[in-house]
Amino acid sequence: MSSSSSDRKQRNSRQKPPSRIARFFKWLEWRFATPEFIGGMYSTFTIFFFMAATNTLSGWLYVISGVSFALLIVGAVMPKRLLAEMVVKRSPIDPVSVGDDLWMDLTIQNTGRTEKKLLEVSDILPENLSNILQQDVVIEIIAPLQEYRWSYEAKATKRGIFLFRSTEIATSSPLGLFRSRRVCPSGQKVIVYPRVIPLDRCPLVDQLGQDTSPRQYSDEHNYSNASEGLTKTLRPYRWGDPTRLIHWRTSAKFGELRVRELEVTLGGQEVAIALDNSAGWQPEAFEEAVVAAASLYFYAQKSKLSVRLWTNDTGIVQSDRAVLETLAAVNIAYHSVPPTDILKDLPDLPVVWISHSTDSIAYLPLGSRWLLWQASGKATPVSVPNQRSLGLVIETISDADDLSYKSLRSQLQGYLAT
Repeated sequence: MSSSSSDRKQRNSRQKPPSRIARFFKWLEWRFATPEFIGGMYSTFTIFFFMAATNTLSGWLYVISGVSFALLIVGAVMPKRLLAEMVVKRSPIDPVSVGDDLWMDLTIQNTGRTEKKLLEVSDILPENLSNILQQDVVIEIIAPLQEYRWSYEAKATKRGIFLFRSTEIATSSPLGLFRSRRVCPSGQKVIVYPRVIPLDRCPLVDQLGQDTSPRQYSDEHNYSNASEGLTKTLRPYRWGDPTRLIHWRTSAKFGELRVRELEVTLGGQEVAIALDNSAGWQPEAFEEAVVAAASLYFYAQKSKLSVRLWTNDTGIVQSDRAVLETLAAVNIAYHSVPPTDILKDLPDLPVVWISHSTDSIAYLPLGSRWLLWQASGKATPVSVPNQRSLGLVIETISDADDLSYKSLRSQLQGYLAT
């Protein structure tokens, strides 16, 4: 657990629960109205004048207390009625990655035929979405049947799918004696993708499948045996070029042998990035594993491989958007599952297995690769039983609040353990 999260828990544990009086006034503010400081003082003076009028039977004191009671009733009833005519709409939020800025656009509409003054709008952000827990703005006035646009930004600090449930509006208008608060539903979903680390090289993916068919996706092997395809260019014949690549019509035209250079690609190999989200992960290690899965997926895609993502919950997922949304939503399972039950659902493809369990590696298909997470500061090295494939042991040393993941990047670009 990171120091920041432990400090936050310690601060929450030190906070005292609100008293019964505080809870009562909070409930009163939501359901009806709670007196402001000036409203409390004015109520005290009103009661004082009324008691003085009953003792002295003075008419002018009855008038003062009666008018005061009328103002108190108006000041207590009107804030709730004014807030009932307010509507909050939130614009759709585009998906972002961890560390990017989120732009919140809200529209506060006055659907009534009276102007609204001195409104305090509080937008409550979902927990863990950002370091900002709440954003406030004070609106001086909104004309009848008009709207106010409010925009602000917050930095996304954690991946996931978050839901904005509501926005709070409070006011003491028109007299400033009582304060009322209302929740305006403004639900909107925001998706925060995991961070993708740009990799210059990754032997884990580059050497995938070479155990079973080492020449299947070789540049030299494909070119020397190709007889048709897209012609990239024509060049003079060189000693050792296959005769089937000679373009005879062009050779006759120029009086020398010309050879076709074909557009040979490495694409076509199907690969699956498999993320094991069974119980047993440390939270920091699992977040790094999700980042590694996203990074390996896009590196394999850049390498012209037909790559897919597999998780215990979703199975095979393909397309960039679906993969990123799956990785944003994936969480550690609550119940542990035997490795044999997990791996029986794996696709019949070369896989990059990302896990925390050493036992699962023994059941991987031949030619697969694996990433195994080791706890930070672990003294004894991880032993892989009955190893049938190659992989990397990743040590969790990155701080959860560090968005650079420099250590993880260097480890993913390292050579495979044998």
